[in-house]
Amino acid sequence: MRKIREHAAGIDIGAKKVFVYAEGQKVKSFFTFTEDFQSVCSYLKEHKVETVAMEATGVYWSILYEMLEEAGLDVWLVDGRQTSQVPGRKTDVKDCQWIQELHSLGLLNRCFVAREDIKELRSYHRLREDHIRTSSMHINHMQKALTEMNIRLKEVISQIHGVSGMRIIKAILRGERDENKLLNLCEKSIIKNKKEQVLKSLKGRYTSSGLFALQQACDAYEFYQNQIYQCDKEIERIIHKMGNGSKDKDLLKARKAIRHNKPSVKDLGANMINIFEGRDATVISGITDYTWLQLLSECGTDLSRWKSEKHYTSWLGLAPGQHWSGKMKKNKRKKGHPKAGQIFRQIAQSLIISKKTALGAFGRRIRARKGPAIAIKAMARKLAEMYWRVMVKGSDYAEVGIAKYEEQLLQRKRKSVQKLAKELNIQLSVMTPVT
Repeated sequence: MRKIREHAAGIDIGAKKVFVYAEGQKVKSFFTFTEDFQSVCSYLKEHKVETVAMEATGVYWSILYEMLEEAGLDVWLVDGRQTSQVPGRKTDVKDCQWIQELHSLGLLNRCFVAREDIKELRSYHRLREDHIRTSSMHINHMQKALTEMNIRLKEVISQIHGVSGMRIIKAILRGERDENKLLNLCEKSIIKNKKEQVLKSLKGRYTSSGLFALQQACDAYEFYQNQIYQCDKEIERIIHKMGNGSKDKDLLKARKAIRHNKPSVKDLGANMINIFEGRDATVISGITDYTWLQLLSECGTDLSRWKSEKHYTSWLGLAPGQHWSGKMKKNKRKKGHPKAGQIFRQIAQSLIISKKTALGAFGRRIRARKGPAIAIKAMARKLAEMYWRVMVKGSDYAEVGIAKYEEQLLQRKRKSVQKLAKELNIQLSVMTPVT
């Protein structure tokens, strides 16, 4: 095979050492300290290396990647699955030589690496998601502590971590035991509709161990809520920096409501629209400013780096993988699920129960034939294609509605019946509805 890239190098990265192979030289190892990374840059420049390929190993690659880019080298981050060797012949020395050879022959694909501001936003957002997951665990701990004391509040109030629930829990921890006083801490709607049930649920058997567990869980939950708030402030800072501090009041239409885990970010919608130069992803069913923020942190602003919506859905892990061999042709399940693809799956999961959107009707139709997993993936793929078209081509997307979708299905059925009738030489007659 003909070499495409001259003066190429390959790097195998580990926790303690990196192994570097420059064409025509012996493999050299370096430690992973900062000064050793600087030595790697100097070594590659000394041997006139112009392009470098390295595996995306954990988080070890990020600092070295940035330092090599700053040194003026063309750095390729590649998926480790592309550099697999013959089993039983794997060492760190052979790995870096193999990476260099594949890179020089042009057999590796470059991974997506976000720019600095997107990396920072992604870091804050992923940290926020971790805090949300941990805080939900402590909500379960509060529910368990209350149940152990037979305080059945969670069976009456939908969310014990809501305003009414947290007021009652904090009052109990302060020593309040009167059910009527605890009831008065609830919102008016709860008192009006569930007064007797709440009073019954608050008659429990208080124990020292139960109160201690409740206090621990409540303190931990409030701690992580504060951590989430701190992340929101950092997200707000970088979003306002990228969006030039735009204001929601200047928008012509109100933004979609965010039901769960709403970030405390002022003027989020206006800044998101400004970041994407006037394009608004929330015209797509199921996408709110929060889910749009999630997609921004994972995919960045420039979706044109993917040549088409098919390239984009393939990168998201939403396209079926081909596995053809002779007469055998089947779809192969891909390994790994990119976070951006999971976001589209979550949106699809909420839309499949929607009775007012065409996408929901499409998902239920697929679910009836092939099951929920395939339906969710098919819906997620459609959503991703819509998102790519809106963000790249600026295509105006409007929800056609379930009635329009059903009309299209009816037209397809008519065409198929007419085609079958023509083949069987059968004459069809149109029935006029009886009024």
